[in-house]
Amino acid sequence: MTMSDSADHPHACENCATQLQGGFCHRCGQSAHSPVRSFAHAVEEVFESFWHLDGRIFRTLRDLLVPGRVAAAYLAGKRMPYVAPMRLFVILSLLTFFVARLAVHMDAPAPSADGSATAAVPAKPAKDFRQARSVEEVEATRKAFVDNFGAARDAFPENMGAARRGMETAIGKVNAEADKRLAELRSAPDPNVAQTRDNIATAITPDDQPWNAQTNPVEVAWLPGLANRWLNRQIGRVQQNLPRLRDNPQLLFNAFFAAVPSVLFVLVPLFALMLRVFYIETGRLYLEHLVVAVYSHAFLCLDLLAILLLSLLGDALAGIAPWSGWLVGGAQTLLLLWMPVYLLLMQQRVYRQFWLVTLVKYGVLGWLYFSVVTFAAAALMIASLARF
Repeated sequence: MTMSDSADHPHACENCATQLQGGFCHRCGQSAHSPVRSFAHAVEEVFESFWHLDGRIFRTLRDLLVPGRVAAAYLAGKRMPYVAPMRLFVILSLLTFFVARLAVHMDAPAPSADGSATAAVPAKPAKDFRQARSVEEVEATRKAFVDNFGAARDAFPENMGAARRGMETAIGKVNAEADKRLAELRSAPDPNVAQTRDNIATAITPDDQPWNAQTNPVEVAWLPGLANRWLNRQIGRVQQNLPRLRDNPQLLFNAFFAAVPSVLFVLVPLFALMLRVFYIETGRLYLEHLVVAVYSHAFLCLDLLAILLLSLLGDALAGIAPWSGWLVGGAQTLLLLWMPVYLLLMQQRVYRQFWLVTLVKYGVLGWLYFSVVTFAAAALMIASLARF
Protein backbone atom coordinates (compact mmCIF):
# COMPACT_ATOMS: atom_id res chain seq x y z
CA MET A 1 0.00 0.00 0.00
CA THR A 2 1.38 3.39 -0.96
CA MET A 3 1.52 6.42 1.28
CA SER A 4 -1.27 7.99 -0.77
CA ASP A 5 -3.53 4.98 -0.30
CA SER A 6 -2.84 4.94 3.39
CA ALA A 7 -3.66 8.62 3.66
CA ASP A 8 -6.86 8.19 1.72
CA HIS A 9 -7.95 5.17 3.75
CA PRO A 10 -6.82 5.58 7.38
CA HIS A 11 -7.24 2.67 9.78
CA ALA A 12 -8.65 4.83 12.58
CA CYS A 13 -11.21 7.62 12.60
CA GLU A 14 -9.46 10.98 12.57
CA ASN A 15 -12.22 12.45 14.73
CA CYS A 16 -12.56 9.95 17.60
CA ALA A 17 -9.69 7.47 16.93
CA THR A 18 -12.07 4.50 16.71
CA GLN A 19 -10.87 1.62 14.50
CA LEU A 20 -12.62 1.85 11.13
CA GLN A 21 -14.58 -1.08 9.70
CA GLY A 22 -15.84 0.62 6.52
CA GLY A 23 -16.24 3.94 4.80
CA PHE A 24 -17.78 5.61 7.88
CA CYS A 25 -16.99 5.54 11.57
CA HIS A 26 -19.57 3.43 13.42
CA ARG A 27 -19.10 5.55 16.56
CA CYS A 28 -19.30 9.19 15.38
CA GLY A 29 -20.41 8.75 11.75
CA GLN A 30 -17.56 10.71 10.15
CA SER A 31 -16.50 9.64 6.66
CA ALA A 32 -13.20 7.84 6.33
CA HIS A 33 -12.38 9.87 3.21
CA SER A 34 -10.56 13.14 3.85
CA PRO A 35 -11.61 15.93 1.45
CA VAL A 36 -8.39 17.86 2.12
CA ARG A 37 -6.14 15.05 0.84
CA SER A 38 -7.86 14.19 -2.42
CA PHE A 39 -9.37 16.51 -5.00
CA ALA A 40 -11.87 13.81 -5.98
CA HIS A 41 -13.02 13.49 -2.38
CA ALA A 42 -13.23 17.29 -2.08
CA VAL A 43 -15.62 17.38 -5.05
CA GLU A 44 -17.54 14.45 -3.58
CA GLU A 45 -17.85 16.33 -0.28
CA VAL A 46 -19.44 19.30 -2.04
CA PHE A 47 -22.06 17.25 -3.87
CA GLU A 48 -22.59 14.44 -1.41
CA SER A 49 -25.43 16.05 0.49
CA PHE A 50 -27.14 17.07 -2.74
CA TRP A 51 -26.96 13.65 -4.35
CA HIS A 52 -27.98 11.98 -1.11
CA LEU A 53 -31.02 14.25 -0.96
CA ASP A 54 -31.68 14.01 -4.67
CA GLY A 55 -32.81 10.38 -4.77
CA ARG A 56 -35.13 10.78 -1.80
CA ILE A 57 -36.59 14.09 -2.86
CA PHE A 58 -37.74 12.75 -6.21
CA ARG A 59 -39.29 9.74 -4.50
CA THR A 60 -40.93 12.06 -1.97
CA LEU A 61 -42.29 14.41 -4.63
CA ARG A 62 -43.61 11.47 -6.63
CA ASP A 63 -45.46 10.00 -3.65
CA LEU A 64 -46.55 13.45 -2.49
CA LEU A 65 -48.74 13.65 -5.58
CA VAL A 66 -50.86 10.82 -4.15
CA PRO A 67 -53.05 12.27 -1.35
CA GLY A 68 -51.84 11.15 2.09
CA ARG A 69 -49.34 8.52 0.95
CA VAL A 70 -46.19 10.20 2.31
CA ALA A 71 -47.79 11.38 5.57
CA ALA A 72 -49.35 7.98 6.30
CA ALA A 73 -46.09 6.15 5.55
CA TYR A 74 -44.04 8.56 7.64
CA LEU A 75 -46.37 8.21 10.63
CA ALA A 76 -46.26 4.44 10.21
CA GLY A 77 -42.49 4.53 10.75
CA LYS A 78 -41.31 4.41 7.12
CA ARG A 79 -39.19 7.56 7.35
CA MET A 80 -35.99 6.51 5.57
CA PRO A 81 -37.36 6.62 1.98
CA TYR A 82 -38.63 10.19 2.32
CA VAL A 83 -37.29 13.66 2.94
CA ALA A 84 -38.18 14.82 6.45
CA PRO A 85 -41.41 16.86 6.37
CA MET A 86 -40.00 20.17 7.62
CA ARG A 87 -36.98 19.98 5.32
CA LEU A 88 -39.23 19.28 2.32
CA PHE A 89 -41.57 22.11 3.26
CA VAL A 90 -38.72 24.61 3.65
CA ILE A 91 -37.29 23.64 0.25
CA LEU A 92 -40.64 23.93 -1.54
CA SER A 93 -41.78 27.08 0.26
CA LEU A 94 -38.52 28.91 -0.47
CA LEU A 95 -38.58 27.81 -4.09
CA THR A 96 -42.21 28.86 -4.44
CA PHE A 97 -41.51 32.16 -2.72
CA PHE A 98 -38.71 33.10 -5.12
CA VAL A 99 -40.68 32.05 -8.21
CA ALA A 100 -43.64 34.04 -6.89
CA ARG A 101 -41.46 37.13 -6.43
CA LEU A 102 -40.28 36.69 -10.00
CA ALA A 103 -43.84 36.33 -11.28
CA VAL A 104 -44.93 39.52 -9.53
CA HIS A 105 -41.99 41.69 -10.54
CA MET A 106 -41.10 40.38 -13.99
CA ASP A 107 -43.41 42.89 -15.67
CA ALA A 108 -42.54 45.80 -13.40
CA PRO A 109 -41.04 48.82 -15.17
CA ALA A 110 -37.43 49.60 -14.41
CA PRO A 111 -36.88 52.42 -11.90
CA SER A 112 -35.52 55.70 -13.22
CA ALA A 113 -32.68 57.66 -11.66
CA ASP A 114 -35.03 59.49 -9.31
CA GLY A 115 -36.62 56.24 -8.14
CA SER A 116 -39.85 56.56 -10.12
CA ALA A 117 -41.04 53.84 -12.47
CA THR A 118 -40.48 54.26 -16.18
CA ALA A 119 -42.15 52.49 -19.05
CA ALA A 120 -40.63 49.12 -19.88
CA VAL A 121 -40.93 49.86 -23.64
CA PRO A 122 -39.87 53.33 -24.86
CA ALA A 123 -42.70 55.38 -26.37
CA LYS A 124 -42.62 55.89 -30.15
CA PRO A 125 -42.62 59.45 -31.52
CA ALA A 126 -45.86 60.72 -33.06
CA LYS A 127 -46.11 62.45 -36.45
CA ASP A 128 -46.78 65.75 -34.70
CA PHE A 129 -47.44 66.96 -31.18
CA ARG A 130 -51.22 67.04 -31.64
CA GLN A 131 -51.23 63.27 -32.13
CA ALA A 132 -49.18 62.60 -28.98
CA ARG A 133 -51.46 61.10 -26.31
CA SER A 134 -49.04 60.82 -23.38
CA VAL A 135 -46.11 62.62 -21.81
CA GLU A 136 -43.80 59.86 -23.04
CA GLU A 137 -44.98 60.30 -26.64
CA VAL A 138 -44.51 64.08 -26.43
CA GLU A 139 -40.95 63.68 -25.18
CA ALA A 140 -40.17 61.04 -27.82
CA THR A 141 -41.54 63.34 -30.55
CA ARG A 142 -39.60 66.30 -29.17
CA LYS A 143 -36.38 64.28 -29.18
CA ALA A 144 -36.93 63.11 -32.76
CA PHE A 145 -37.47 66.67 -34.07
CA VAL A 146 -34.66 68.20 -32.01
CA ASP A 147 -32.21 65.49 -33.09
CA ASN A 148 -33.07 66.04 -36.77
CA PHE A 149 -32.80 69.83 -36.60
CA GLY A 150 -29.64 69.56 -34.52
CA ALA A 151 -28.02 67.25 -37.09
CA ALA A 152 -28.98 69.67 -39.88
CA ARG A 153 -27.54 72.62 -37.93
CA ASP A 154 -24.27 70.84 -37.34
CA ALA A 155 -24.06 69.95 -41.04
CA PHE A 156 -23.83 73.64 -42.03
CA PRO A 157 -20.31 75.13 -41.93
CA GLU A 158 -19.45 77.85 -39.45
CA ASN A 159 -19.58 80.60 -42.11
CA MET A 160 -23.27 79.88 -42.80
CA GLY A 161 -24.46 81.48 -39.59
CA ALA A 162 -27.91 82.38 -40.94
CA ALA A 163 -28.69 78.76 -41.76
CA ARG A 164 -27.45 77.57 -38.40
CA ARG A 165 -29.55 80.23 -36.63
CA GLY A 166 -32.56 79.06 -38.64
CA MET A 167 -32.13 75.53 -37.25
CA GLU A 168 -31.80 76.96 -33.74
CA THR A 169 -35.07 78.84 -34.26
CA ALA A 170 -36.74 75.64 -35.43
CA ILE A 171 -35.53 73.81 -32.33
CA GLY A 172 -36.94 76.59 -30.17
CA LYS A 173 -40.33 76.27 -31.87
CA VAL A 174 -40.28 72.49 -31.37
CA ASN A 175 -39.65 72.93 -27.65
CA ALA A 176 -42.43 75.50 -27.41
CA GLU A 177 -44.91 73.19 -29.14
CA ALA A 178 -43.84 70.30 -26.92
CA ASP A 179 -44.27 72.34 -23.74
CA LYS A 180 -47.70 73.52 -24.92
CA ARG A 181 -48.83 69.92 -25.55
CA LEU A 182 -47.48 68.78 -22.19
CA ALA A 183 -49.47 71.50 -20.44
CA GLU A 184 -52.63 70.34 -22.23
CA LEU A 185 -52.09 66.71 -21.24
CA ARG A 186 -51.39 67.57 -17.62
CA SER A 187 -54.46 69.75 -17.34
CA ALA A 188 -56.65 66.94 -18.72
CA PRO A 189 -55.69 63.66 -16.96
CA ASP A 190 -56.07 60.33 -18.67
CA PRO A 191 -59.79 59.48 -18.37
CA ASN A 192 -58.98 55.79 -18.04
CA VAL A 193 -56.78 56.45 -15.00
CA ALA A 194 -59.38 58.76 -13.47
CA GLN A 195 -62.08 56.17 -14.00
CA THR A 196 -59.94 53.46 -12.40
CA ARG A 197 -59.29 55.62 -9.35
CA ASP A 198 -62.97 56.45 -9.04
CA ASN A 199 -63.76 52.76 -9.14
CA ILE A 200 -61.42 51.93 -6.25
CA ALA A 201 -62.72 54.87 -4.25
CA THR A 202 -66.32 53.75 -4.72
CA ALA A 203 -65.52 50.05 -4.28
CA ILE A 204 -64.22 50.65 -0.74
CA THR A 205 -66.97 52.47 1.09
CA PRO A 206 -66.53 52.74 4.88
CA ASP A 207 -69.77 54.09 6.39
CA ASP A 208 -71.33 54.01 2.88
CA GLN A 209 -69.01 56.80 1.69
CA PRO A 210 -66.12 56.62 -0.81
CA TRP A 211 -62.81 55.74 0.82
CA ASN A 212 -60.40 58.53 1.66
CA ALA A 213 -57.28 58.00 3.74
CA GLN A 214 -57.80 61.23 5.71
CA THR A 215 -61.53 61.90 5.80
CA ASN A 216 -63.03 58.41 5.50
CA PRO A 217 -60.42 55.70 6.12
CA VAL A 218 -60.96 51.99 6.54
CA GLU A 219 -61.24 51.16 10.24
CA VAL A 220 -61.17 47.50 11.35
CA ALA A 221 -62.58 47.49 14.87
CA TRP A 222 -60.43 44.70 16.28
CA LEU A 223 -57.16 46.06 14.84
CA PRO A 224 -55.05 48.63 16.73
CA GLY A 225 -54.77 52.15 15.36
CA LEU A 226 -51.24 51.53 14.06
CA ALA A 227 -52.44 48.58 11.97
CA ASN A 228 -55.39 50.56 10.58
CA ARG A 229 -53.12 53.43 9.58
CA TRP A 230 -50.78 50.96 7.86
CA LEU A 231 -53.74 49.42 6.01
CA ASN A 232 -54.92 52.79 4.71
CA ARG A 233 -51.41 53.70 3.57
CA GLN A 234 -51.23 50.46 1.62
CA ILE A 235 -54.63 51.10 0.02
CA GLY A 236 -53.41 54.53 -1.07
CA ARG A 237 -50.29 53.04 -2.64
CA VAL A 238 -52.31 50.36 -4.38
CA GLN A 239 -54.53 53.08 -5.81
CA GLN A 240 -51.47 54.75 -7.32
CA ASN A 241 -50.50 51.45 -8.94
CA LEU A 242 -53.96 50.76 -10.39
CA PRO A 243 -53.08 52.01 -13.90
CA ARG A 244 -50.54 49.18 -14.15
CA LEU A 245 -53.11 46.70 -12.88
CA ARG A 246 -55.52 47.90 -15.54
CA ASP A 247 -52.89 47.33 -18.23
CA ASN A 248 -51.80 43.96 -16.81
CA PRO A 249 -54.47 42.26 -14.61
CA GLN A 250 -52.19 39.21 -14.32
CA LEU A 251 -50.19 41.19 -11.72
CA LEU A 252 -53.12 40.94 -9.28
CA PHE A 253 -53.31 37.17 -9.75
CA ASN A 254 -49.55 36.81 -9.29
CA ALA A 255 -49.43 39.13 -6.29
CA PHE A 256 -52.00 37.05 -4.42
CA PHE A 257 -50.22 33.77 -5.07
CA ALA A 258 -46.89 35.38 -4.25
CA ALA A 259 -48.24 36.12 -0.78
CA VAL A 260 -49.63 32.63 -0.16
CA PRO A 261 -46.30 30.76 0.39
CA SER A 262 -45.30 33.14 3.19
CA VAL A 263 -48.74 32.80 4.76
CA LEU A 264 -48.66 29.00 4.60
CA PHE A 265 -45.21 28.90 6.17
CA VAL A 266 -46.38 30.93 9.16
CA LEU A 267 -49.73 29.18 9.60
CA VAL A 268 -48.56 25.55 9.58
CA PRO A 269 -48.44 25.30 13.41
CA LEU A 270 -51.96 26.77 13.58
CA PHE A 271 -53.29 24.20 11.15
CA ALA A 272 -51.66 21.40 13.16
CA LEU A 273 -53.34 22.73 16.30
CA MET A 274 -56.70 22.76 14.52
CA LEU A 275 -56.16 19.15 13.45
CA ARG A 276 -55.33 18.28 17.06
CA VAL A 277 -58.65 19.78 18.21
CA PHE A 278 -60.78 18.24 15.46
CA TYR A 279 -59.19 14.78 15.81
CA ILE A 280 -58.59 14.74 19.57
CA GLU A 281 -60.38 11.39 19.88
CA THR A 282 -57.68 9.70 17.75
CA GLY A 283 -55.15 10.11 20.56
CA ARG A 284 -52.46 11.32 18.19
CA LEU A 285 -49.84 13.69 19.57
CA TYR A 286 -49.53 17.27 18.36
CA LEU A 287 -46.27 16.46 16.52
CA GLU A 288 -48.07 13.75 14.54
CA HIS A 289 -50.68 16.27 13.45
CA LEU A 290 -47.82 18.62 12.64
CA VAL A 291 -46.41 16.02 10.23
CA VAL A 292 -49.78 15.89 8.45
CA ALA A 293 -49.95 19.70 8.37
CA VAL A 294 -46.42 20.08 7.01
CA TYR A 295 -46.84 17.50 4.24
CA SER A 296 -50.22 18.95 3.24
CA HIS A 297 -48.72 22.44 3.06
CA ALA A 298 -45.75 21.08 1.14
CA PHE A 299 -48.19 19.84 -1.48
CA LEU A 300 -49.95 23.23 -1.52
CA CYS A 301 -46.59 24.91 -2.18
CA LEU A 302 -45.87 22.41 -4.94
CA ASP A 303 -49.27 23.11 -6.50
CA LEU A 304 -48.74 26.87 -6.22
CA LEU A 305 -45.30 26.49 -7.76
CA ALA A 306 -46.85 24.76 -10.77
CA ILE A 307 -49.47 27.53 -11.08
CA LEU A 308 -46.82 30.27 -10.98
CA LEU A 309 -44.58 28.47 -13.47
CA LEU A 310 -47.56 28.16 -15.80
CA SER A 311 -48.12 31.89 -15.39
CA LEU A 312 -44.53 32.61 -16.42
CA LEU A 313 -44.89 30.18 -19.32
CA GLY A 314 -48.09 31.91 -20.42
CA ASP A 315 -46.33 35.29 -20.42
CA ALA A 316 -43.48 33.85 -22.49
CA LEU A 317 -45.86 32.30 -25.04
CA ALA A 318 -48.25 35.27 -25.24
CA GLY A 319 -46.44 36.91 -28.14
CA ILE A 320 -45.66 33.65 -29.93
CA ALA A 321 -48.90 31.68 -29.54
CA PRO A 322 -51.80 33.82 -28.24
CA TRP A 323 -54.06 30.77 -28.17
CA SER A 324 -51.84 29.19 -25.49
CA GLY A 325 -53.48 31.43 -22.88
CA TRP A 326 -56.57 29.22 -22.90
CA LEU A 327 -54.48 26.11 -22.24
CA VAL A 328 -52.46 27.76 -19.49
CA GLY A 329 -55.57 29.20 -17.84
CA GLY A 330 -57.33 25.83 -18.00
CA ALA A 331 -54.37 24.04 -16.44
CA GLN A 332 -54.18 26.62 -13.66
CA THR A 333 -57.90 26.22 -12.96
CA LEU A 334 -57.54 22.44 -12.69
CA LEU A 335 -54.62 22.82 -10.29
CA LEU A 336 -56.67 25.19 -8.12
CA LEU A 337 -59.63 22.80 -8.05
CA TRP A 338 -57.36 19.86 -7.17
CA MET A 339 -56.17 21.54 -3.96
CA PRO A 340 -59.34 21.04 -1.84
CA VAL A 341 -59.95 17.59 -3.31
CA TYR A 342 -56.40 16.53 -2.48
CA LEU A 343 -56.67 17.76 1.11
CA LEU A 344 -59.97 15.92 1.61
CA LEU A 345 -58.56 12.65 0.30
CA MET A 346 -55.42 13.12 2.41
CA GLN A 347 -57.45 13.72 5.56
CA GLN A 348 -59.46 10.54 4.93
CA ARG A 349 -56.39 8.42 4.20
CA VAL A 350 -54.43 9.53 7.27
CA TYR A 351 -57.21 9.52 9.90
CA ARG A 352 -59.38 6.75 8.38
CA GLN A 353 -62.74 7.81 9.79
CA PHE A 354 -66.17 7.38 8.23
CA TRP A 355 -66.63 9.48 5.13
CA LEU A 356 -69.54 11.41 6.61
CA VAL A 357 -67.49 12.31 9.69
CA THR A 358 -64.53 13.25 7.51
CA LEU A 359 -66.69 15.45 5.28
CA VAL A 360 -68.18 17.31 8.25
CA LYS A 361 -64.81 17.88 9.90
CA TYR A 362 -63.21 18.79 6.61
CA GLY A 363 -65.94 21.31 5.84
CA VAL A 364 -65.73 23.12 9.18
CA LEU A 365 -61.94 22.91 9.43
CA GLY A 366 -61.51 23.95 5.81
CA TRP A 367 -63.82 26.94 6.15
CA LEU A 368 -62.06 28.21 9.28
CA TYR A 369 -58.57 27.76 7.92
CA PHE A 370 -59.41 29.08 4.46
CA SER A 371 -60.79 32.25 6.07
CA VAL A 372 -57.57 32.78 8.03
CA VAL A 373 -55.36 32.09 4.99
CA THR A 374 -57.43 34.36 2.73
CA PHE A 375 -57.33 37.26 5.18
CA ALA A 376 -53.59 36.91 5.76
CA ALA A 377 -52.83 36.48 2.05
CA ALA A 378 -54.99 39.51 1.19
CA ALA A 379 -53.07 41.63 3.69
CA LEU A 380 -49.74 40.50 2.23
CA MET A 381 -51.08 40.96 -1.30
CA ILE A 382 -51.98 44.58 -0.51
CA ALA A 383 -48.47 45.13 0.80
CA SER A 384 -47.03 43.51 -2.33
CA LEU A 385 -49.19 45.55 -4.72
CA ALA A 386 -48.25 48.70 -2.84
CA ARG A 387 -44.57 48.16 -3.62
CA PHE A 388 -44.32 46.66 -7.08
